[in-house]
Amino acid sequence: MTKTYKVVGIGNAIVDVLTQCDDGFLSRMGIDKGVMQLIERDRGELLYDAMDQRTQAPGGSVANTLAGIGSLGLATAFIGRVRDDELGRFYAEGMEKGGTAFVNPPVAEGELPTSRSMIFVTPDGERSMNTYLGIGAELGSDDVPEEVAGQTEILFLEGYLYDKPKGKQAFERAVEICHAAGGKAGIALSDPFCVTRHREDFRRLVRDLDFVIGNQHEWEALYETDLSAALEQAAQESGLIVCTRSGHDVVLVRGDEEVSVPVTPVTPVDATGAGDQFAAGFLYGLATGQSLETCGRMGVAAAAEVIGHFGARPEADMQASFREKGLI
Repeated sequence: MTKTYKVVGIGNAIVDVLTQCDDGFLSRMGIDKGVMQLIERDRGELLYDAMDQRTQAPGGSVANTLAGIGSLGLATAFIGRVRDDELGRFYAEGMEKGGTAFVNPPVAEGELPTSRSMIFVTPDGERSMNTYLGIGAELGSDDVPEEVAGQTEILFLEGYLYDKPKGKQAFERAVEICHAAGGKAGIALSDPFCVTRHREDFRRLVRDLDFVIGNQHEWEALYETDLSAALEQAAQESGLIVCTRSGHDVVLVRGDEEVSVPVTPVTPVDATGAGDQFAAGFLYGLATGQSLETCGRMGVAAAAEVIGHFGARPEADMQASFREKGLI
């Protein structure tokens, strides 16, 4: 039976608000460089007001991935939560305009505003993210439509949502529906601090899910050991594991098959979205039945494209790029 969607994602529906600044600005504002910090509402308003020449776009890790997959021509949908306010309507309309179905109507009576992340990009391309979670983090099992989770070939989960019990429940319901309908489900580990906070849950997920994507620091945090030992253990527990090593390679392991895909170093204009678009390329390959190596190469190409410009979503025609590289 043909499914309605190739890929459905669940994650934080966050409006990305971006601006450029120098290291001195980060110091003056007390912003930790190159990491994602969770902030409270008052701090979010302060940083928002301090941004010069800001631009905004629908964001959130999994939502960025879906936008990349959608731009490659596959049917995608996003399960997320926004308030019926200016930013929430902007978000829902932006996702639909980008080709991804936004399946949850904005919440009219929400107590919290739509989530937003203030992203400060320095001249070296590093991005410092200051995220106010807002209503997006209140996503729960009631927000998971059975007709969506059961009508996808691949379900993709965002590790950040594990910070709230409701988010865990939403994941469990979606995975149960997806698996019952014959689909595959996987997760992006999201962040080493997130992994450390929820190590037991993530260890269980590695065993229960069909694929897991993480970078070197996340895998090491998950198993509390060096990368080689961590990947060996993960490979014994999961159907497919993917590890990105910044500036080096991507390792993909499925059963007895192991592939290493080299990464061509690129001087970043803006590193925002590199991991998200790697996941987009990889999942596009997975959804279209490509080999492990081709899936990895598609992910690397998509990541290289997005760090070459400002913003977290692709600007180039990635299908044309894949053709030029002999990937399709």
